[in-house]
Amino acid sequence: MIIKKIIQSCLIVVFVAAITFFIHFKVNASLEDSIEINQLLYSYIINVLLVCTIFAPIYLLKRRLKDQLGFIFMLASVLKFTCFFIFFYPEYNADGNLTRLEFLTFFIPYIICLITESVILSKFFNSLDNLNS
Repeated sequence: MIIKKIIQSCLIVVFVAAITFFIHFKVNASLEDSIEINQLLYSYIINVLLVCTIFAPIYLLKRRLKDQLGFIFMLASVLKFTCFFIFFYPEYNADGNLTRLEFLTFFIPYIICLITESVILSKFFNSLDNLNS
């Protein structure tokens, strides 16, 4: 049951990210100074993998750490943002200048995945509250 819920949640994130990627790719391709598709794809893949990685411990720890799940979610969000500085910032700032396009290449997938993750986990957290009421 838990594995099914994790897979279902990940599929929703993948679907939303894929739609956003397609739109982002089309807009990016229409710009004169565009980002390479590899960088764009890498950003979406990393963000989706991070979100799906976060689902597993939250779903698996729902009984043992029910009262701390919100803190685990917040910690995971901080860790995701830290991944920007590990995986993306060095490459984007190699020339000493982080352009708006480079920032948006990370930030759009990050915010879309964060919103999707928040909606899914909000429903999950509310279902836990409803079970105990």
